[in-house]
Amino acid sequence: MPEGIYGVEWLARTRDDRDLAAWLELMPYARRIGVSAQPEAQGEGLLFRLDPQPGNVGNVMLPALHGGVVAAFMETAATLDLMLASREPRLPRVVDVSIDYLRTARLVPTYARCSLLREGRRLANVTVTAWQKDAAAPVATARLHFVLGDPANYQE
Repeated sequence: MPEGIYGVEWLARTRDDRDLAAWLELMPYARRIGVSAQPEAQGEGLLFRLDPQPGNVGNVMLPALHGGVVAAFMETAATLDLMLASREPRLPRVVDVSIDYLRTARLVPTYARCSLLREGRRLANVTVTAWQKDAAAPVATARLHFVLGDPANYQE
């Protein structure tokens, strides 16, 4: 990030404002595959959406989403959700991802919801569930482990 623009103050302000659009704007890949987020209608959580885009297809015969696109969508959702849910503004870094692909992800809108399992001083664990037409029939689940950055190390 360019020095002087995106420091700890910017991170804290966008986090307080719950401005996910500002964060997504800095993630070219998330924009490329069509990730968006909005607050859940019935709670404090977030609902993430992956738009159906022809460039995300991995199997043209079905057509089905590429597994890497599904994984990137879930990783993006987990990272942004953790940035909002953590006790203080911090930039998480993924150290481990485990994804279970449960059924074919078709070329239709895909949704994800995250759950922060644990946030320690240096590590956090997040689970993600992705589905398409029915939240009770997920296309994939994931478990991610993050190292939490120290805000004192961010550039101002």
